[in-house]
Amino acid sequence: MRLRRWSAGSNPGLSATLIEPAPAKVNLFLHVTGRQANGYHLLDSLVVFAGTGDVLRAQPADGLSLDLAGPFGAALSDEQDNLVLRAARALGGTGARLWLEKNLPVASGIGGGSADAAAALRLLCRMWKLAPPDLPGIALRLGADVPVCLAGRPSRMRGIGEQLDPAPRIPTCGLVLVNPGIAVATADVFRARRGGWSAPAELPHAWPDVGTMAHDLRELRNDLQPPAITLRPAIGHVIAALEAMPGCRLARMSGSGATCFGLFDDPVAAAEAASRVRRQDWWTWGGSLAEG
Repeated sequence: MRLRRWSAGSNPGLSATLIEPAPAKVNLFLHVTGRQANGYHLLDSLVVFAGTGDVLRAQPADGLSLDLAGPFGAALSDEQDNLVLRAARALGGTGARLWLEKNLPVASGIGGGSADAAAALRLLCRMWKLAPPDLPGIALRLGADVPVCLAGRPSRMRGIGEQLDPAPRIPTCGLVLVNPGIAVATADVFRARRGGWSAPAELPHAWPDVGTMAHDLRELRNDLQPPAITLRPAIGHVIAALEAMPGCRLARMSGSGATCFGLFDDPVAAAEAASRVRRQDWWTWGGSLAEG
């Protein structure tokens, strides 16, 4: 795998390029409900997708290769077995030249690698004209977040990531994402977690507005947030900064961190808050949820 610079919005130089978005995954809440005998934790989470993310492009080729670009592409340049390549090999296709525009921070709790793998599965199934009957199973073997990213729509995620159900209707709202420029290892966060298991959440069929949704979500939590803050206190600073923004309905960490989110009434308010909360070393984005 090689790091090669190309213009993010331009054709990589070959014809018939296929393009697939890999939107950021956001856990609006995350309960750890138990653990299997094999050590895998059981989760209950409500997942939505942001209107920002990585972008994957592909062309048919004799072999399999991956070029990296984007503001966080260099962070993956030393990886010998990127999730995108693992996803391609799992499908057993004939070959592809892939370009990944890495716009999301690495190891940041918003499913960047999982979203990239899911995008690779969707894109290469199109390009190779495949319809694997066990595509969700292939996704799960790549990672717990890959099935929900493969679905690419708001979902209730349970089990070890394999149980996906429709989410309650999500009202129109704005979303701000902030990462303080640090990576957090999921395994470290789970090891630092203390206490018992949380009960599954009770959710309505729909929320009439963002205020009602935020009120209900405040009764829930992200069980990984306290241990993540213990390991990386900057996460707490991000949450406090988001809570201080006018109009913020809810501020919380996503996944195992370190990216945090803020809910706002609409995308315009979120974009304004993102510009106000931005600091030199922080990655920030504000806008709407992805359509899906």
